[in-house]
Amino acid sequence: MSVVVYSMSAFFQAQGEWELVLINYFKTDAPILDEVQDLLVYEITIKRRPLLYVINIMLPVFSFLVLDVTSYFMDADGADKLSFKVTLLLAISVLLLILNDILPSTAEKLPLIGIYCSVIFSLIGISILETIFVNYLKAKGAEIRSAAFVQRTVAVIDQDDGVREVQIPPDQNEIKISLCWMRVAEMTDTIFFILYIVTIIVFLSVLASIWVN
Repeated sequence: MSVVVYSMSAFFQAQGEWELVLINYFKTDAPILDEVQDLLVYEITIKRRPLLYVINIMLPVFSFLVLDVTSYFMDADGADKLSFKVTLLLAISVLLLILNDILPSTAEKLPLIGIYCSVIFSLIGISILETIFVNYLKAKGAEIRSAAFVQRTVAVIDQDDGVREVQIPPDQNEIKISLCWMRVAEMTDTIFFILYIVTIIVFLSVLASIWVN
């Protein structure tokens, strides 16, 4: 019997996400229909192939995270940066749907790969909210600045020349307010970028230590 069992484990080839590790068997007795009968119990040990998930899920999600980080070097005055981030979020959403079909639904706790994808999805979502906020601050400052530089023309009555037009210079207070809005937007973007990088490094380090242990 042992020769047959070990030959089965030697010639068995897994063609999927599972890998055959070990096949054990033992003999026991069990009462069946009020009679004690001999039973032969087989224990089959299998494990998932991690390289499949690393290539198909973890690397694409990490590449999306890298693209999100590099998007901070794009011009934030237009809508290209925001649309780029939304596209990344939608791409990760599709990967999460695929992950939901691949992982077993009977798992007692969320696997590490699920935590990995969910946290990165949340980080990119928070990054989108920060981009919207920064764009609002810069648009507000640009609006005040453009209003300050609008040429204001008034009519002045002169005793010698009659009526003539005089242009009022831009309001310096509005220019200072506009610069304050721009400065706050830049500081917010810089501080969030630093915190974003630190959060990513800490999260990946903790997740790697849990995975190794």
